[in-house]
Order: sequence, then C-alpha cells, then structure tokens
Amino acid sequence: MSGNSRIFYGWYIVAAICLITTITSGLAFYNLSVLLNAFVAERGFPVSLTSAATASFFVSGGFAGVLIGRLIDRVDPRAAIVGSAILGSACLFSVGYLREAWQLFAFHIVFGFAYGGTGLVPLTTLVTRWFSVKRSFALSIASTGLSLGGIFIAPFVALSIERGGLSATGPWMAALFLLGIVPVTLLVVRGSPASLGLEPDGGAKSANGEPAPVVPSVSYAEAKRSRFFLAVSIAYLFLLGAQVAAIAHLYRLANVRSGTETAALALAFLASASIAGRLTGGWLVLRTTVRTFALQLMAVQTAALMMLAFVHERVAILAAVALFGVTIGNSLMMHPLLLAEKFGTREYGRIYSMSQFIAMAGVAGGPLLIGLLYDLSGSYELPFAAASMTTLAGLLALLFGTRR
Repeated sequence: MSGNSRIFYGWYIVAAICLITTITSGLAFYNLSVLLNAFVAERGFPVSLTSAATASFFVSGGFAGVLIGRLIDRVDPRAAIVGSAILGSACLFSVGYLREAWQLFAFHIVFGFAYGGTGLVPLTTLVTRWFSVKRSFALSIASTGLSLGGIFIAPFVALSIERGGLSATGPWMAALFLLGIVPVTLLVVRGSPASLGLEPDGGAKSANGEPAPVVPSVSYAEAKRSRFFLAVSIAYLFLLGAQVAAIAHLYRLANVRSGTETAALALAFLASASIAGRLTGGWLVLRTTVRTFALQLMAVQTAALMMLAFVHERVAILAAVALFGVTIGNSLMMHPLLLAEKFGTREYGRIYSMSQFIAMAGVAGGPLLIGLLYDLSGSYELPFAAASMTTLAGLLALLFGTRR
C-alpha cells in the first residue's frame, strides 16, 4: 500500500468497489424485481401494494444517502459501509418470515436504508476522491459490479426462489451480502489518497501530457442554489424514476408475457448489456462532453422503454431489454460525473447525496406508478409507455436546464 507501488492504489479501491456493487446490485437493486414477483406469487400481496413497498425502499435509501453523504465528508466511509452491510444482511435473512403488509413495508424501509449506506453515495464519493484525470474510466470499471450482480446473482436468486421459496433462499442471500461486503471493505478500502500519502490518479498527467486541470471547489451551500444542480437533479428524478420502475417490473413483465425462462434471461441480458454499455461509455466520455453523452443515453432509454411497452415475443423482449440495459449503468455513472465536473470534490458527498435524494422522489414513485397503471389497465403497455415519456421529460430538463 505504499506510494512506491507500481500500481496506483486507487485501482485496488476500484476493484473493491466493483465487488461491493456486484453484491449490492445482485441482492438489492436487480433483486427487487425478483422479490416483487415472489411476494405477489408466493405471499399473495397485490401488485400495487408490493410496488408501494418497493417505492418505500428507495425513499429510505434516499434518506440514508443524505445522512451518509454528510457523514463521509467527516469520517472514514468504511464504518458506514460495514454497519449498513450488517443491517442489510439481517433484512435478507428475514424475507422467509414476512406474512403481513406492515412486515413487507418494514423490510423494504430498513433494507433501503442499508442499501443507501452501501450504495452509490459512499462508493462514488470514494472514486471521485481517488481519481481526477481518469475519473470517468475508473467509475465505469467500479460500477461494472452493478451489472455483474444482475448476471451472476439475481438470476440464481430467482431460480432459487422458484424452486425453494423465500424461506429457503433468505439465509444464503444474507450470508452473501455480509461476506461479500464487510471483509473487502475493512481490508482494502481507504477513505482518500491522502490517507496513504498519495495524490489523485497517483499524480498522473492527462492524455496530452499536461498536469490534471485544476478542479472546481464549490461548497454545498453554493452548489444547491445553482440552476445546474436543480436541472441535473430534476432530470435524474425523471430518468431514474422511469429506469428503476422498469427494472422493478421487468422480471414480471417478461414472466407474464413469455414465461420464467425468458424472465431469467431478461435479467441476464439487461446486466450484460449494461456492462458492455458502461465500459464503452467510460471510454467514450473521455472523448466527448459528459452532458452530450448523458442526453444521448436518455434518448436511447426513451426508445427502449417504448419498445418494451408493446413487444411480446421472446426475441423482441430480449432485444428491447438489451437496448434498455445499455443505458442503465451509464446513466447512473453520468449523474455523479456531471456534479463532480461542475462542483469538484470539496463537499461532493453532500452535493451528490442531496441531488440523489431529490431524484429518489422519482425513483420511489416510479415503481408505484407502474403498479397502479398495471392494476388499472391490466397490462404493462400503458405503464411502460408512461415510463418512456417520463424519460423524455428528463431529457428535456437536462437539455434546457444546463445550457450555458
């Protein structure tokens, strides 16, 4: 871990975060769609009620993100990550015992809080501290775990629940959540390059050989009053609301239209496309502006969700899922990059966590809206068309709200 190491220690941080995000996405983010289907099929909860519980997960995660954002600007982020991992493990262990509606909501609220403490706020804050010149590339690699979890964990959770039920699946989900996060956090993760006597990027220069540009240093108080902050936050309220709503119901949509096998394949296609898109995006964003790339991703998501609204055959469903998947990881990556590029890392934890909290209003309302529209219309055509139009609203907010 010394400064004389041939490999900059920041890349070990990136690898550790990739593993953590693999666990959290596989057992939380992508798994919400699987759990929603299981709570409806196995426990008999209505789709709208379960969707409302899913919404409470994201509200709770948003509150946790704000608290964690304030905390990690002052103390070692590892304490928050480890404590949240222990809490999340206990929640997953409990899924086999949930029978009442209040228990369903309690699970989602507490698990959402745990996810907020192990999720994007602390993890992207760490990457932005360790990298400046190669920040987008480092973020693309670190957040690849968000897709790996969808490939290697969520489909197996789905199959385990199909075969053995929630009671049999809960204990091993709990063990994986705990053992996949706590050891690597304690052994590898460090709060900043300064803690090891290093500089961001290891003092690396930019591609043209010049030193890294001086980054802005904007306080939280200044940032939250700016038009840019408001526009980005509102844009991602719409974008992430539509995206998470679609993910939460994607497994059930594919299951209803084409069966369990297609539904499991859909999760794998979604995650695989997300990996390819994210790694390509991390390279492309070094050659274009973050804002331009973010707008292009929003346009692709608008088209993909409209396709999902109306396709019914397996091949068509998987093609639309793959197109949608390309946008997922990149969209999550663009949000922190837009803010870090504009405001710097001085109080990034608070800035990003508050912007994410605003976006969580959409994330929380999205799954609930789709559930209500499904109950109203009896199909997923209207709900996914509405999600497509919501994404378009986010595109327009970013396009006109961040013009110089």
